[in-house]
Amino acid sequence: MKFKLLLSLTALAALSGCDETEIKEVTKEVVVEKPVTIIEKVEVPVIVEVPKGSANDVQLGTRVQFLVNQLEDGALKSKLQACQNGPFYKTDFSIGHRGAPMQYPEHTRESYVAAAKMGAGVLECDVTFTKDKELVCRHSQCDLHTTTNILAMPELAAKCSQPFTPADETSGTPASALCCTSDITLAEFRQLKGKMDGANPNAKTVEEYLQGTANWRTDLYASQGTLLTHKESIELFKSLNVKMTPELKSASVPMPYEGMTQAMYAQKMIDEYKALDVAADNVFAQSFNLDDVKYWINNEAQFGAQAVYLDDRYDIAGFNPNNPETWQPTMAELKNAGVQIIAPPLWMLVTLDNNSNIVPSEYAKAAKGAGLDIITWTLERSGPLADGGGWYYQSISNAINSDADALVLLDVLAKQVGVIGVFSDWPATTSFYASCMGMTPSI
Repeated sequence: MKFKLLLSLTALAALSGCDETEIKEVTKEVVVEKPVTIIEKVEVPVIVEVPKGSANDVQLGTRVQFLVNQLEDGALKSKLQACQNGPFYKTDFSIGHRGAPMQYPEHTRESYVAAAKMGAGVLECDVTFTKDKELVCRHSQCDLHTTTNILAMPELAAKCSQPFTPADETSGTPASALCCTSDITLAEFRQLKGKMDGANPNAKTVEEYLQGTANWRTDLYASQGTLLTHKESIELFKSLNVKMTPELKSASVPMPYEGMTQAMYAQKMIDEYKALDVAADNVFAQSFNLDDVKYWINNEAQFGAQAVYLDDRYDIAGFNPNNPETWQPTMAELKNAGVQIIAPPLWMLVTLDNNSNIVPSEYAKAAKGAGLDIITWTLERSGPLADGGGWYYQSISNAINSDADALVLLDVLAKQVGVIGVFSDWPATTSFYASCMGMTPSI
C-alpha cells in the first residue's frame, strides 16, 4: 500500500530548531507490508467440573493399576496410564453390584460403604420379603444358606425350607440346604450376619458347608456383615449421597402371598422411597419381570420414567443377540410400551468381528436405534479371565485371555455401545475408567 505523507514545516522546525519557516508539501511513498494471519491448532484438555470434596473422598486402591499394567501397548493403555494418579471422582456410570462383593459380603452395610468409597454413584439393593412381608436386601428370596450364617444358628436353621444335608460320596450327591427370607420374620432376619456368598458342595458338616468362598475372592473382610432392610438401605444410601437401584426379586413363594399381590409388592417397594422423601430421579427401579416395569410406568410415572428392564431373554430357546427375529418383544415394542432403559448382561452387547476385535452386537445397535438407554452387568464377577471369562464373556471368549481384557471390554461398551452405566463387583475399576475418560460426575 502507498500513502501520501504531508508534514508541516512547523513540525520540521521543531525538530531542526529553526525560527523562520516556509511551508512546503512533501510527498513520500511509505511501503507497508500486508499482514499475514497464522492459525495454529492448540490441544485444549477437557475440563470436568468435579463437585467439591468428591475427588478427595474416592479411593480406588491398587487393583486398577494391576489391570492397566497387563494391557497390551496401545492407545487405551497410554490413556489409562496417564491418569493413574487421578483425580478420581464419583459417577453414575459406576454401579455397585450388591455393593462391592468381590471382597465384602454382598448386600451388607460394609459392602455398600466400600462401593461408595470406590466412586460408585449408584448402589443396588435387591429387594425381597420376609415371612411377615417386610422388605429386605437379599439377592434372592432363598439364598440365606449361602450368604448368611443362618445354618450356624440352630433355632433359625430349623425353620429353613430344607435343612442342611451333608454330601454323600457313595451316591455323588452334593451337600445342600435351602433357607429363605420368607422362612423367618424380620426380627429373626436381624439376628443374621452376612458372609461371602458360597457353599462347599463336599461338606460333611455345617461348618464345612459355610466355607465355600471362591478362591479368587476373600474372607478377609467377612468378619463383619451387617444385613439391612430395604428402608435401612435407603437411609444409608442417602447418607452416602448416592443414587439407588432397587431390584424387585421374583418371589420364591406363590403369589399372592398372604394377600400381597405382585402389584402390591411392586408398589410397596416404591412407597418406601416416597415415605423417605427420595426424589424419583435418584431411583432406578429394576426388574427381570417386564410386567413390574410396566406397572411402574403406568402407576408411578416419575419412577417409571427411568425404570430398568433387566433383559433375561437369553433363557428363551433360540435366542441370538445377533438375530433380531429371535427377540420378542422387539426393541421398538419395548420403547412403545414406555421402557426407557434396558439392561442385558455384558455378552449380549458385544461380538467379535473377522479380526477378533470386540464390537457391538446387533442387539446393542438395535437398542440404541430404538432410543433405549443401556445399562449392563456384571464386570469383575467372573474371576480370573485367563480361560475366556466364562458366562459373562461367552460371546467374545476367544478374545479374552487376561484380566486386563475387562478394561478392553469396558472401553468398547462405553465408546462404541454407548452404555450409561455398568454394574461391577469391584466398582473401583469402573470408577477409574470413568474418571480417566472425563465422564460426568454424579450430582
